[in-house]
Amino acid sequence: MLVIPSFSLERTQVLLFEINDLVENKRIAEVPVFLDSPLGIKITEVYKKYESYFNAGTQAIIKSGDDIFKFPRLKFTENVQDSKAIRSIPPPKIVIAGSGMSNGGRILHHEKDYLPDKKNTLLFIGYQAVGTTGRLLEEGEKKVKIYGEEITVNARIVSISGYSAHRDTNGLFDFVEAMKDDLQKVFVVMGEPKASSFLSQRIHDYLGLKAFVPKKGESVELEF
Repeated sequence: MLVIPSFSLERTQVLLFEINDLVENKRIAEVPVFLDSPLGIKITEVYKKYESYFNAGTQAIIKSGDDIFKFPRLKFTENVQDSKAIRSIPPPKIVIAGSGMSNGGRILHHEKDYLPDKKNTLLFIGYQAVGTTGRLLEEGEKKVKIYGEEITVNARIVSISGYSAHRDTNGLFDFVEAMKDDLQKVFVVMGEPKASSFLSQRIHDYLGLKAFVPKKGESVELEF
């Protein structure tokens, strides 16, 4: 049993594309795959409507007749009844559900059901922020609270970073540098505290811009 917490926008669609490729090229066996995210399902339908926005390689795959978001044994479980019915499907199976950091959404129900079993695997494919259940699991916690209940973690926890949708420090610095003549201040609001402070200082030292890392609860009034 493989459980994947996933962000509904972009990450879920990339994941479906990858699984589609793996299944169609017989690199993995055909097993039930459930997209258990109402928002993820709606966004995937939007992706299907605007194929012209895909890159040339993906458009070529679509023109060959391949539905990149459809493969054998894939099921979209939009309503609650279908979501609950996943439990009755015997393994092996794959469940993709939001949220990506396990801090809400249907993924919590699946984690509650499947984390206690060592035969299962929880796969993180994105950054897990400090304070989220995802971060606790990623750091090896053996007990987590889900809906007020203490859940024992026996499942295998795995993280891969290849699906990151964010620029790294150099990419963010280059982004700011490209527009530095039009900026007055830069607010660094994402990332670990040390990384944010480092980027803020780098922007200040090398670009001569005022850069800040706002504290939790701090507010700033902008004048236009």
